[in-house]
Amino acid sequence: MNRQRITLFVITAIGVISTAALAAEHYDVLLQRSVEAKMRDGVVLRADVYRPKADGKFPVLLQRTPYDKREEVEFGLRGASVGYVVIIQDVRGRYSSDGEWDPFRHESADGYDTVEWAASLPWSNGKVGMYGGSYVGATQMLAAMASPPHLAGIHPFVTASNYHEGWTYQGGAFEQWFNESWTSGLAQDTLNRRARTRSNAMHRVLKLPLASYPLFDPDVAGESTKSPGALASYFVDWLDHPSFDDYWKQMSIEDHFSQINVPIFHVGAWYDIFLGGTLGNYLGIKARGGSKEARRGQRLMVITGGHAGDGPQIGDVNFGPDSVVNDDDLTLRWYDYLLKGEKNGLESEKPVRLFVLGRNLWRAEDDWPLERARSTRYYLHSQGKANSLTGDGTLSTAAPAGEHSDQYDYDPENPAPTRGGPLCCDATHLAPGAIDQRVVESRGDVLVYSTLPFNADFEVTGPVSVELYASSSAVDTDFTGKLVDVWPNGFAQNLTEGILRCRYRNSPEKVEFMNPGEVYKLTLDLWATSNVFLKGHRLRVEISSSNFPRFDRNLNTGEDQGSSNHWVKATNTIFHDHEHPSALVLPVIP
Repeated sequence: MNRQRITLFVITAIGVISTAALAAEHYDVLLQRSVEAKMRDGVVLRADVYRPKADGKFPVLLQRTPYDKREEVEFGLRGASVGYVVIIQDVRGRYSSDGEWDPFRHESADGYDTVEWAASLPWSNGKVGMYGGSYVGATQMLAAMASPPHLAGIHPFVTASNYHEGWTYQGGAFEQWFNESWTSGLAQDTLNRRARTRSNAMHRVLKLPLASYPLFDPDVAGESTKSPGALASYFVDWLDHPSFDDYWKQMSIEDHFSQINVPIFHVGAWYDIFLGGTLGNYLGIKARGGSKEARRGQRLMVITGGHAGDGPQIGDVNFGPDSVVNDDDLTLRWYDYLLKGEKNGLESEKPVRLFVLGRNLWRAEDDWPLERARSTRYYLHSQGKANSLTGDGTLSTAAPAGEHSDQYDYDPENPAPTRGGPLCCDATHLAPGAIDQRVVESRGDVLVYSTLPFNADFEVTGPVSVELYASSSAVDTDFTGKLVDVWPNGFAQNLTEGILRCRYRNSPEKVEFMNPGEVYKLTLDLWATSNVFLKGHRLRVEISSSNFPRFDRNLNTGEDQGSSNHWVKATNTIFHDHEHPSALVLPVIP
């Protein structure tokens, strides 16, 4: 999502910035850095405040971020130049703000206090809107959950609704790639803060010039790096709470939709790691929001990449120039409508806007999921040899009769690798997005089921799932599913995917191990897509038991995943016969 480039002429601690380089000149901008706001427990948070150099009061656009408020200068300037007070605050324990960083834990209370503080500033007209993506979306949702009186709306990009399911875990499996890469990126500021604290203490004791000590030096950091959880104790907490228990419930958005009372413009993305959460927030607040205004005021837009990229190129696929969206434009248009009452077209637009893959075009809809979608089962078929791309697995709407089951060995020492998909936050080492899946499909521990080529365009838009009848030789194992669009040249484009850790097959709260050899009916949530399988393309589903390193490897033993180093192979079986009609469940658009 592109950001417009703005030329800066003057930036001072408190100064005036010319807006001569802005496309639409309205106001010069005053910038005040690190303005302090005291939270209810006395902790001081600091924000940069951009405001029009003009008399009067203006609506406030607030961002609360763990990613360094100094990185948001461009939008601060642009927003203030068109008549907003833009406030960008470092959240607790990050960069210039005091306190200890503990994700999610303080965002409801701090969000409430910051919204009310922002509304009380002399340049504010009392209307506060929040904006931003990823964790910055979480700061909005958690603030809205606290219902601050002056919060008028929020605009979360690509964010979650449950910080257990869909952020830290999915289907009971640990989101290893995201959790490790995101936490590692955040740890640098934590380490720098610890080093500065230690340097300051040494300076006070030894009375040497502070400049004698480096900002970051492992020797200065000292004990900060001795234990694995020293820089991110919350990561250890996540491993210690694999089930959806009280640790997670107190900060789960989806359990508190009834406390949210503001209109929301949700933005998700088909290849985004938080797509499930974005869709869940839209549906949940629309159904269970705390006020009529909130229930009626939900809007949804789904773009292509999100955390997987701005586009138009998302992995191996170019989705065309129309797929590129400017998030700053969206934010200002939303709040011009919501906070300023401008007639800019939003008042007459349908509430849902989707980018339809395959045809690569935008389409407005009355709601999500689409009412005209028809739930259709595509049954798994084979003669017992669906293993790999060269196997005999097929998909069709004809129900199975008497068929052999498919079987494979899942070895945690040799897991099926992650290829693209909804990844974050290290594209250098593992590319996200639409990536050719044939390397994965060549493995014997991946079952591949495909339709014949379509003789006309075939659209799938909505939630996708897989119903499997499966057994395992182990007391616990994983099953994975992936929806794929196969091009005439063989290119296998991944669309959406999911996983289920079988110990959580009945509930994310309660562990129930399997009886080896017993057949279970399992449902894999593959989230959703909107894709037109063009004429000549085929539809495919992959079934396996690993997707590593996106998800941690199930060790198949039932032991604690975070600490055990013992694993066994599992022989896993997929049944597809009259009594066990395993199927891919699709929302087909007539």
